[in-house]
Amino acid sequence: MNKLKVLLFIILSAFIVSVNACTKDRDDTANEPYTLAYGNFPPPNLPADNALTKEGVKLGRMLFYDKILSRTNTISCASCHMQQFAFTDTATLSIGVRGLHGKRQAMSVFNMAWHNNEFFWDGRAHLLRDQSLMPIQDELEMDETLDNVLAKLNASETYRKQFKKAFGTEHINSLLLSKALEQFMLTIVSQNSKYDDFLAGKATLTAEEERGRFLFFTEYNPGFPNASGADCRHCHSGADFENNQFMNNGLDADGAITDFGREKVTHNSNDRAKFKVPSLRNIALTAPYMHDGRFKTLEQVVDHYNLVTNSATLDPSFLQQLPNGLQLTAADKAALVAFLKTLTDTKLTTNPEYSSPF
Repeated sequence: MNKLKVLLFIILSAFIVSVNACTKDRDDTANEPYTLAYGNFPPPNLPADNALTKEGVKLGRMLFYDKILSRTNTISCASCHMQQFAFTDTATLSIGVRGLHGKRQAMSVFNMAWHNNEFFWDGRAHLLRDQSLMPIQDELEMDETLDNVLAKLNASETYRKQFKKAFGTEHINSLLLSKALEQFMLTIVSQNSKYDDFLAGKATLTAEEERGRFLFFTEYNPGFPNASGADCRHCHSGADFENNQFMNNGLDADGAITDFGREKVTHNSNDRAKFKVPSLRNIALTAPYMHDGRFKTLEQVVDHYNLVTNSATLDPSFLQQLPNGLQLTAADKAALVAFLKTLTDTKLTTNPEYSSPF
C-alpha cells in the first residue's frame, strides 16, 4: 500500500511539473493576433510579412517610448511625437540629442496603416519600418548607431524576453527592431472626431461648421461666386483627409524655394518643392504647419490657401485660382477653421493603448 502511495505521488508530481512546464512555455511563446479597430475606415493594406500581434505591438510601444534608442539615452520617438498633440511636436523644428534643430517639422504618427506612398515629408522611406530606423541614426535627432542600439537592447534581459515573445528569438537585430516599431505605429488609429460622429448621425454641426464643410468640399467656381467653394478636398480627401500624393501647394515663388523636397529623393526637377500631403485629422492639435512650420495658426494656413504663390511646379489644381485667389470673406475663413476643428479626436490623445508603458 505504501508503495502504491509513493507511486501515485510520483505520478502526480510529474503531472504537476509537466503542466507547469507547459503553462510556462505557453506564457513564453504565446503571441495572439492583434485586432486593429478602425471604425468606418476602409480596410488597411497591412504588411504581409509583419502581422500585427499583441506581443509585437507591446514591444513596439515599449521601444517607441524608450530613450535607450538615442545616443545619450535622453530622447525617444515619443519626445518628438507626443500623444497629447496627435503624435507630433509643437516646436517648429524638433531638437535632437546634440541640441541641434531638425530640418523639417515633425509629422504626425497616426493612421499610418493607410499611407501607401512612402514616409517623411519627402518620401525617402519606402516602408514604415524603414522610416522607424532613420531618426535613430540621424545626427540631428537621436544620433545613435544601429550597432550601439542593438548592443544595448541585447544586454537587456527585459528586451530579450519581449523579443522572444514577439518574434520567437532573443537575438535582436535591426530588422526585428524596425518591425516592432512598425507594428506599434500601425495600430495608432484616429477616427473618433466630432465630424465622424456627424457622419454617423450622432452629432450636429453648428451653422458656422456647416458653412465650413460646404466650402471645404465644394469646388472653386469663379463664374458662380455664391456657389463657389475652397476646393480643399482636392488634396485632402477620403477617410483620412489626404490623397497619398506629393504636391507643391504654393508656398514660395521659384527664386525663394530653399527646400527642394521630393526632388532630393527622385532627382527629378518636376518634383521641386513637392511634399507629402498630410492628413488634416487633428489639425487643430498639430501646429505649427507645413514642412517648415512657418504657419503658427490655422487662420494663417487658410490665409495662405486664399491666395497661393505661383511657381514652375505648383500643382495644376491651384492654377485656376490665380491671379485673384479664392476671395474668401472673413466669415468664410472663420467657417473653414471651425470645420477643421471638428476633425479633432480627443480620444486619440488620451487612449491608454498608445501611452507610455513605463
